[in-house]
Amino acid sequence: MQIVHGKTGWIEDICCPMFSGKSEELIKRLRRAQIAKRRVQIFKHGSDVRYDATNIVSHSQQTIASRAVTDVRRILELVDDRTELVAIDEAQFFSNDIIDVTNTLANRGKRVIVAGLELDFMGVPFGPMPQLLCCAEYVTKQLAICMTCGDPANFSQRLTQATEQVVVGAADVYEARCRLHFEPPCEETPEDSDSHLAGSTKDNPGTHNQVRG
Repeated sequence: MQIVHGKTGWIEDICCPMFSGKSEELIKRLRRAQIAKRRVQIFKHGSDVRYDATNIVSHSQQTIASRAVTDVRRILELVDDRTELVAIDEAQFFSNDIIDVTNTLANRGKRVIVAGLELDFMGVPFGPMPQLLCCAEYVTKQLAICMTCGDPANFSQRLTQATEQVVVGAADVYEARCRLHFEPPCEETPEDSDSHLAGSTKDNPGTHNQVRG
Protein backbone atom coordinates (compact mmCIF):
# COMPACT_ATOMS: atom_id res chain seq x y z
CA MET A 1 0.00 0.00 0.00
CA GLN A 2 1.49 3.31 -1.10
CA ILE A 3 0.50 6.33 0.96
CA VAL A 4 1.26 9.88 -0.15
CA HIS A 5 1.72 12.11 2.86
CA GLY A 6 0.19 15.58 2.68
CA LYS A 7 -2.07 17.87 4.64
CA THR A 8 -5.19 15.80 4.08
CA GLY A 9 -6.35 12.99 6.31
CA TRP A 10 -7.60 9.56 5.29
CA ILE A 11 -9.03 6.28 6.56
CA GLU A 12 -7.39 2.86 6.26
CA ASP A 13 -9.53 -0.21 6.91
CA ILE A 14 -8.08 -3.63 7.77
CA CYS A 15 -10.90 -6.18 7.47
CA CYS A 16 -10.73 -9.94 7.78
CA PRO A 17 -11.93 -13.03 9.64
CA MET A 18 -10.42 -14.19 12.90
CA PHE A 19 -6.89 -15.66 12.89
CA SER A 20 -5.89 -13.79 9.73
CA GLY A 21 -3.28 -11.50 11.29
CA LYS A 22 -5.50 -8.42 11.66
CA SER A 23 -3.94 -7.25 14.89
CA GLU A 24 -0.42 -8.05 13.67
CA GLU A 25 -0.99 -5.90 10.57
CA LEU A 26 -2.35 -3.08 12.72
CA ILE A 27 0.57 -3.31 15.14
CA LYS A 28 3.06 -3.34 12.24
CA ARG A 29 1.67 -0.09 10.82
CA LEU A 30 1.67 1.53 14.24
CA ARG A 31 5.25 0.46 14.96
CA ARG A 32 6.39 1.96 11.66
CA ALA A 33 4.59 5.21 12.48
CA GLN A 34 6.27 5.31 15.88
CA ILE A 35 9.68 4.69 14.28
CA ALA A 36 8.92 7.64 11.98
CA LYS A 37 8.24 9.67 15.15
CA ARG A 38 4.59 10.28 14.32
CA ARG A 39 2.28 11.22 17.16
CA VAL A 40 0.04 8.17 17.63
CA GLN A 41 -3.01 7.42 19.77
CA ILE A 42 -4.42 3.89 19.89
CA PHE A 43 -7.84 2.67 21.03
CA LYS A 44 -9.71 -0.63 21.23
CA HIS A 45 -13.20 -1.66 22.31
CA GLY A 46 -13.45 -2.24 26.05
CA SER A 47 -15.20 -5.60 25.67
CA ASP A 48 -12.04 -7.24 24.29
CA VAL A 49 -10.34 -8.46 27.45
CA ARG A 50 -9.13 -11.81 26.10
CA TYR A 51 -5.42 -11.15 26.59
CA ASP A 52 -5.32 -7.71 28.22
CA ALA A 53 -7.88 -5.21 29.49
CA THR A 54 -6.33 -2.21 27.76
CA ASN A 55 -3.49 -3.16 25.40
CA ILE A 56 -3.95 -4.61 21.91
CA VAL A 57 -2.61 -8.17 21.91
CA SER A 58 -2.56 -10.43 18.84
CA HIS A 59 -3.14 -14.18 18.92
CA SER A 60 0.63 -14.55 18.41
CA GLN A 61 1.14 -12.40 21.53
CA GLN A 62 2.41 -9.28 19.78
CA THR A 63 1.32 -6.31 21.86
CA ILE A 64 1.09 -2.54 21.75
CA ALA A 65 -0.18 -0.08 24.35
CA SER A 66 -3.69 1.26 23.78
CA ARG A 67 -6.68 2.70 25.60
CA ALA A 68 -9.95 0.80 25.99
CA VAL A 69 -13.23 2.63 25.35
CA THR A 70 -16.81 1.47 24.83
CA ASP A 71 -18.40 4.74 23.67
CA VAL A 72 -16.67 5.52 20.38
CA ARG A 73 -17.52 9.23 20.67
CA ARG A 74 -15.14 9.42 23.64
CA ILE A 75 -12.33 9.09 21.13
CA LEU A 76 -13.07 12.56 19.75
CA GLU A 77 -12.64 13.94 23.28
CA LEU A 78 -9.45 11.98 23.95
CA VAL A 79 -7.56 12.64 20.71
CA ASP A 80 -4.99 15.40 21.07
CA ASP A 81 -4.92 18.10 18.40
CA ARG A 82 -1.24 17.28 17.79
CA THR A 83 -1.95 13.58 17.13
CA GLU A 84 -1.18 12.53 13.56
CA LEU A 85 -2.42 8.92 13.58
CA VAL A 86 -5.44 7.45 15.36
CA ALA A 87 -5.93 3.66 15.43
CA ILE A 88 -9.11 1.83 16.43
CA ASP A 89 -9.13 -1.95 16.88
CA GLU A 90 -12.16 -4.27 17.09
CA ALA A 91 -14.22 -1.72 15.17
CA GLN A 92 -17.08 -4.19 14.63
CA PHE A 93 -18.04 -3.91 18.31
CA PHE A 94 -18.66 -0.15 18.20
CA SER A 95 -21.93 1.56 17.33
CA ASN A 96 -22.53 3.18 13.96
CA ASP A 97 -21.24 6.40 15.52
CA ILE A 98 -17.79 5.15 14.57
CA ILE A 99 -18.52 6.19 10.97
CA ASP A 100 -18.95 9.83 11.98
CA VAL A 101 -15.98 9.65 14.37
CA THR A 102 -13.53 8.29 11.80
CA ASN A 103 -14.69 10.74 9.13
CA THR A 104 -14.41 13.64 11.57
CA LEU A 105 -10.85 12.64 12.46
CA ALA A 106 -9.86 12.22 8.81
CA ASN A 107 -11.42 15.59 7.98
CA ARG A 108 -9.20 17.10 10.68
CA GLY A 109 -6.19 15.90 8.71
CA LYS A 110 -5.42 12.75 10.70
CA ARG A 111 -4.49 9.32 9.42
CA VAL A 112 -7.08 6.89 10.80
CA ILE A 113 -6.52 3.13 10.86
CA VAL A 114 -9.55 0.97 11.65
CA ALA A 115 -9.32 -2.80 12.09
CA GLY A 116 -12.20 -5.23 12.52
CA LEU A 117 -14.04 -8.37 11.47
CA GLU A 118 -16.25 -7.73 8.45
CA LEU A 119 -18.48 -10.82 8.98
CA ASP A 120 -20.03 -12.18 12.17
CA PHE A 121 -20.49 -15.83 13.17
CA MET A 122 -23.52 -16.05 10.86
CA GLY A 123 -21.43 -14.93 7.90
CA VAL A 124 -23.25 -11.61 7.51
CA PRO A 125 -21.79 -8.06 7.67
CA PHE A 126 -20.76 -7.18 11.21
CA GLY A 127 -21.96 -3.92 12.75
CA PRO A 128 -20.62 -0.74 11.11
CA MET A 129 -17.95 -2.51 9.02
CA PRO A 130 -19.70 -2.21 5.61
CA GLN A 131 -20.05 1.56 5.95
CA LEU A 132 -16.47 1.89 7.17
CA LEU A 133 -15.25 0.02 4.11
CA CYS A 134 -17.13 2.44 1.86
CA CYS A 135 -15.66 5.49 3.62
CA ALA A 136 -12.05 4.29 3.61
CA GLU A 137 -9.47 5.47 1.10
CA TYR A 138 -7.41 2.32 1.65
CA VAL A 139 -8.85 -1.16 2.30
CA THR A 140 -6.76 -4.21 3.18
CA LYS A 141 -8.63 -7.53 3.18
CA GLN A 142 -6.74 -10.40 4.75
CA LEU A 143 -7.61 -14.10 4.73
CA ALA A 144 -6.96 -16.80 7.30
CA ILE A 145 -6.29 -20.51 6.77
CA CYS A 146 -9.21 -22.93 6.89
CA MET A 147 -8.74 -25.28 9.83
CA THR A 148 -10.58 -28.03 7.94
CA CYS A 149 -8.83 -28.13 4.58
CA GLY A 150 -6.06 -25.52 4.58
CA ASP A 151 -7.58 -23.31 1.87
CA PRO A 152 -7.91 -19.52 2.25
CA ALA A 153 -10.58 -18.76 4.85
CA ASN A 154 -12.94 -15.79 4.95
CA PHE A 155 -15.28 -16.93 7.73
CA SER A 156 -15.11 -17.21 11.53
CA GLN A 157 -16.70 -20.50 12.62
CA ARG A 158 -18.18 -20.41 16.12
CA LEU A 159 -17.60 -23.67 17.96
CA THR A 160 -20.13 -23.15 20.75
CA GLN A 161 -23.93 -23.06 20.83
CA ALA A 162 -24.09 -19.38 21.85
CA THR A 163 -26.51 -17.37 19.72
CA GLU A 164 -25.54 -13.80 20.65
CA GLN A 165 -23.84 -11.85 17.87
CA VAL A 166 -21.03 -10.70 20.16
CA VAL A 167 -19.22 -13.49 21.98
CA VAL A 168 -15.60 -12.56 22.67
CA GLY A 169 -13.24 -15.52 22.43
CA ALA A 170 -10.16 -17.01 20.81
CA ALA A 171 -9.28 -20.50 19.57
CA ASP A 172 -11.49 -22.05 22.26
CA VAL A 173 -14.57 -20.45 20.70
CA TYR A 174 -13.75 -19.84 17.02
CA GLU A 175 -11.75 -21.20 14.13
CA ALA A 176 -11.22 -19.99 10.57
CA ARG A 177 -13.16 -21.73 7.79
CA CYS A 178 -13.30 -21.47 4.00
CA ARG A 179 -16.55 -21.02 2.09
CA LEU A 180 -16.93 -24.78 1.59
CA HIS A 181 -16.52 -25.75 5.23
CA PHE A 182 -18.18 -22.79 6.94
CA GLU A 183 -21.34 -23.95 8.74
CA PRO A 184 -23.50 -21.02 9.87
CA PRO A 185 -26.00 -21.88 12.58
CA CYS A 186 -29.50 -22.63 11.36
CA GLU A 187 -32.20 -20.12 12.20
CA GLU A 188 -35.79 -21.24 12.76
CA THR A 189 -37.85 -20.20 9.75
CA PRO A 190 -41.52 -19.04 9.88
CA GLU A 191 -42.44 -22.37 8.23
CA ASP A 192 -40.70 -24.22 11.07
CA SER A 193 -42.61 -22.15 13.62
CA ASP A 194 -45.90 -22.84 11.84
CA SER A 195 -45.19 -26.56 11.70
CA HIS A 196 -44.38 -26.60 15.42
CA LEU A 197 -47.62 -24.76 16.18
CA ALA A 198 -49.60 -27.06 13.92
CA GLY A 199 -48.09 -30.09 15.61
CA SER A 200 -48.94 -28.78 19.05
CA THR A 201 -52.55 -27.98 18.14
CA LYS A 202 -52.95 -31.37 16.49
CA ASP A 203 -51.80 -33.10 19.64
CA ASN A 204 -54.00 -30.88 21.82
CA PRO A 205 -57.19 -29.74 20.04
CA GLY A 206 -58.13 -27.64 23.02
CA THR A 207 -55.12 -25.44 22.35
CA HIS A 208 -56.45 -24.61 18.88
CA ASN A 209 -59.76 -23.52 20.37
CA GLN A 210 -57.98 -21.32 22.90
CA VAL A 211 -55.95 -19.58 20.15
CA ARG A 212 -59.07 -18.83 18.12
CA GLY A 213 -61.04 -17.64 21.08
